Amino acid sequence: MRIGFCGTMSVGKTTLVNSLKELPEFKDYQFRTERSKHLMNLGVPLNTDSTLKGQLVFASERAAELMQEKIITDRTVIDVMAFCDLSQSMEAHEKHYLNATLFYLIKDYDILFYVSPEGVKIEDNGVRETNVEYRNAIDNKIKSIVEMYKYIPGKVVTISGTTKKRISQVRETVNMYNI
Repeated sequence: MRIGFCGTMSVGKTTLVNSLKELPEFKDYQFRTERSKHLMNLGVPLNTDSTLKGQLVFASERAAELMQEKIITDRTVIDVMAFCDLSQSMEAHEKHYLNATLFYLIKDYDILFYVSPEGVKIEDNGVRETNVEYRNAIDNKIKSIVEMYKYIPGKVVTISGTTKKRISQVRETVNMYNI
């Protein structure tokens, strides 16, 4: 089972994925959380400054995750597509070709959980962008990509609320599909 959590920055995806590690039904899973701080320290440009090379680093990490059979990750290729689309440092043709390629990988997730930013304040971790307009733009871009998969039952599930409530929603979904 390949489970991905997508959503804009500072919505609690990493907190949620780290909480799922403690649950017995996911004991055989590998867990991946974003390494933005590490990549930033390597000189990979982030957020609106992201370049084609930078987005390729993020894309390769997401593609590598999809090579695992049992994985839960706090970022997906959908997130990469959204950040790529809103980069101010990439050319239009770079965005187009990278996102066209990443689009084909979305089908490899068994379940995508879209994590709503509703009611969640932005935290400054020294890496992520804290601009509310940018956060909303990323969220809108992610929602527009996710919308294309809404017709597939169980493929995309929207979750919101506290971490405890989100865990319950994840468990309910996994149990519903006997995954």
